[in-house]
Amino acid sequence: MAVSMAEPGTLARLEATIAARRGADPDSSYVAKLHARGLGKITQKLGEEAVETVIAALSGDRKELVGEAADLLFHLLVLLAAKDVPLAEVLAELDRREGTSGIAEKASRKP
Repeated sequence: MAVSMAEPGTLARLEATIAARRGADPDSSYVAKLHARGLGKITQKLGEEAVETVIAALSGDRKELVGEAADLLFHLLVLLAAKDVPLAEVLAELDRREGTSGIAEKASRKP
């Protein structure tokens, strides 16, 4: 089954939207509300979305998994913004790891 890929700029556009909404009124923006509540709340939401993604994967419901995976990516980008880590830096790390065995890459990390 062929699945169309999201446009490469989808995550970059989402990152820009999150950056623009960080300083908005928390009553009108979910992103602003998360930022106003602090890093603890942002990380809590990311953890919740990660667990929900795992549950959806195990339930066998493809549509639910897709939705939860989207929520997970969104909340990850919110966390990265809160920590001033650009998505490009994460993508550069993935590029650096490309072509390296996961086992070898993990073994190369310092303990």
